[in-house]
Amino acid sequence: MNRFEELFKHIDTDCALITSDINRRYFTGMKSSAGVVAVFPEQAYLLIDFRYIEKARATVKNAEVIELTKLKPQLTELMEKHNAHTMSVESETMTVKTLNSYRHFFPHIEIDDSDSLSTSIGRLRMIKDKEEIMCIRKAQEIAEKSLDELMNFIEVGKTEREIALELNRLMFQNGAEDLSFETIVLSGTNTSMPHGVPSDKKIKSGEFLLMDFGAVWNGYHSDMTRTICIGEPDDEMKKVYNIVLEAQLAGLENARAGITGRELDKISRDIIEKAGYGSNFGHSLGHGVGLEIHEKPNASPSYETVLEAGSVVTVEPGIYIEGKFGVRIEDFVILTENGCDNLTKYAKNIISL
Repeated sequence: MNRFEELFKHIDTDCALITSDINRRYFTGMKSSAGVVAVFPEQAYLLIDFRYIEKARATVKNAEVIELTKLKPQLTELMEKHNAHTMSVESETMTVKTLNSYRHFFPHIEIDDSDSLSTSIGRLRMIKDKEEIMCIRKAQEIAEKSLDELMNFIEVGKTEREIALELNRLMFQNGAEDLSFETIVLSGTNTSMPHGVPSDKKIKSGEFLLMDFGAVWNGYHSDMTRTICIGEPDDEMKKVYNIVLEAQLAGLENARAGITGRELDKISRDIIEKAGYGSNFGHSLGHGVGLEIHEKPNASPSYETVLEAGSVVTVEPGIYIEGKFGVRIEDFVILTENGCDNLTKYAKNIISL
């Protein structure tokens, strides 16, 4: 059963219209900045313009490729062909302006702009198949190889920005098609900002260096964070690092299908709170990763949904002490019925350079 057939098991309308770039790629396997996928129970169609038509005809499976010239008459013809009177659209990504234009184009079609289609697609995307897992593993291998090579570049006097640029260069050199997000490299007091921006600050001996980064391979993202020390850490730095490590290991040990995102978050959070640093852990334990760097499911205090086997979730506790330093350790895992498969192989013991 292909993804279009799976989708129609979860929606009640005669047609589903997929217009977002990410979801269009998920269903067709093709990256493009334009195009519309019209899905009917009997057949799916990719309407795409001249710029992409040759590539689409060569690569797209499970959907008939039609060169897009004028959307309204072409979509009208398909609706009539399949005797469709109702249409679902993506509430999470479609603008009000676009929705109003569809209502104007198709006054006799009942358009479902509820969360039904977006929710159904989100549920399908949460569970990764073997090909998706292969892509994610490859992206992570690129990221880890690049970090390993970066270690010889890091030294006192280099700036955060220089280290970030070198890490980016290495990821592209090692096969990344893109970066998962803007690479975060922070040092010293800057590490207390969870999503700080690399600056021209030079790294010094006795400081933490926090690196949060990822590579993209065939559309799929990786995500990892390591906090290392330049020189020898002091006692407080060691203490905080070990608390974060304990919290992360507990999260990894308990990550499995059947637990809710809230329960998983609480396991790691309780350790940090018991150590007296609860107010210094202000973000969620984790999030889903796939075609987007942040997607469902989540491991957060508010996520009551049960996590399912095949989901990919990060486990990234942190402690951030303003004016001093911050520590975050992040792996990401595939959930299974009996536990998890950790995609991140890089060492987590405190590294001193």
